[in-house]
Amino acid sequence: MTGNDPIIRIENITKVYPGGVKAVDNVSFTVSRGEFFALLGPSGCGKTTLLRMMAGFEVPTEGQLIIDGQDMAHVQANKRPVNMVFQSYAVFPHMTVAQNVGYGLKIERRPRKEINERVEEALELVKLGGLGGRKPDELSGGQRQRVALARALVKRPSVLLLDEPLSALDAKLREAMQLELVRLQKTVGITFVIVTHDQDEALSMANRIAVMEQGVVRQIAGPSELYEAPNSRFVADFIGKINLFDGIAKANGNGKTLVDTAVLGKTEFTGTANGTVSLGIRPEKIRVSREKPENGFLAAQGPVTDIAYYGGYSKVFVDIGAKEPVLADITNSSRGAAPSFQNGEKVWVSWKADDTLVLNG
Repeated sequence: MTGNDPIIRIENITKVYPGGVKAVDNVSFTVSRGEFFALLGPSGCGKTTLLRMMAGFEVPTEGQLIIDGQDMAHVQANKRPVNMVFQSYAVFPHMTVAQNVGYGLKIERRPRKEINERVEEALELVKLGGLGGRKPDELSGGQRQRVALARALVKRPSVLLLDEPLSALDAKLREAMQLELVRLQKTVGITFVIVTHDQDEALSMANRIAVMEQGVVRQIAGPSELYEAPNSRFVADFIGKINLFDGIAKANGNGKTLVDTAVLGKTEFTGTANGTVSLGIRPEKIRVSREKPENGFLAAQGPVTDIAYYGGYSKVFVDIGAKEPVLADITNSSRGAAPSFQNGEKVWVSWKADDTLVLNG
């Protein structure tokens, strides 16, 4: 459960590198105490630079960064109430697991008894109890990542910063570690800020997500709001898969908007918009059928161009005359339920008007 008071306050932060490259452009937001917050965006969008400024490894060109009520402008990285977990783990190969975890406390000259107790507590938290005597090369990739987490947590920071912490793991282990990180964050109750370019990772872990593009935060919202109500074409296209159709919108003046597209003609939607827009529909909200859908659905007909089987679901692509084939996700809900459609077969794709997103940008 997050607190109402922000533990991180970022106000009009800008970072310009030599040569005039603006990595972060006038960004402002807050992170609540006890929140799991994600910075999400494509490579080069400024998310890692923003995280490094929180850690103290980069200095803002402009703006203010406040952590736990303290202005960080002149606070060195090792004096900040944060700790960071890096993508590469950075564990010392010549040290045991326990020595790795306790290294920061040893540098601080903590009493040996305190170090041993806190190391044991941290290892239990990350489910490595009893493995303190092993060397890193005796551990799996996931276990080495847990060592890095324990080493960060043992210093009891107010904020834990995670820079693409799971990117080196294979897909199955990565998914398991996502759940472990969420469990760990709830257990320790401290604020986590994670940087990732993986949409699924951010959606499955974070309470709120800041989507960044070219140094600017485009939208901050919870996972379901970002997915179901993105505020722009960029956010809709970056968060998950989506079918997009270019159109021209004209507000009717009665809380409705008429959108004209090449593939669907003129269609009325709730809301107000004018000018160039995109209509967006998520693949899982599309039905594929041989029969023409009943009234009340938006529909178009065309040949199947491709079918990709993924076990639990299949992707069916249908050419309805748009720039790209429409993608529909079909659930294989029972054994042997893979789609019976064939490449080249003419089918209908349809969806509810209320499931359609009208997007600017």
